[in-house]
Amino acid sequence: MTPEQITETLKTIKRSFRSCMNGVASSSMRDKGLGYKLNWGVSLVELRKMAHQYEQDLGLALALWKEDIRECKILATLLMPAKEMDEDIADIWMEQTHTQEMAEMLAFNILQHTDFAAELAFRWISTEEPLRQICAFNILSALLREGRQPNDREVNEFIDQSLVALASDNAGVKHAAMNALLRLADIDSAFETIVRSATNRAGFDIL
Repeated sequence: MTPEQITETLKTIKRSFRSCMNGVASSSMRDKGLGYKLNWGVSLVELRKMAHQYEQDLGLALALWKEDIRECKILATLLMPAKEMDEDIADIWMEQTHTQEMAEMLAFNILQHTDFAAELAFRWISTEEPLRQICAFNILSALLREGRQPNDREVNEFIDQSLVALASDNAGVKHAAMNALLRLADIDSAFETIVRSATNRAGFDIL
């Protein structure tokens, strides 16, 4: 898209939110601390329908992300071409992510589809930043769901970091780590045994 086309498309997208506004959902999110300059409360189903009306475009995705509007940021994750998403942009977007919902959108809508997804996830699960950890564990869950087989080194690191996360005071981190462990256990009986043994030794009964 040209800069002019991006500007006009952005205006059209922002106007379309009004027709899908959900005041109850918006108010509920605001009460839970999901603060944005604007939050129309548009459902993820509606946002995915909107995304299908447009071609994925780097310039449009970047313009959408710059808006401090919940719906714009989610659409940015849906309209960013995976091949053009690099690690620098991923880091910037993650630094500018302030809600668990957006961390999950980053993981599931775009980052899991990048060539560097696994490397990024393993780097982020070892941080002490809850939203980065949540995003990372969700990336790993998505990769495991799609059939990616971790090697021995990755399994050991994954188990170690997951056990740390399960002991966290952050419910979102715990939940994301548990889901990822369950995905690992679902691969086959050998992985199930590894997960069961490690978690039981650590005092966690998740299987």
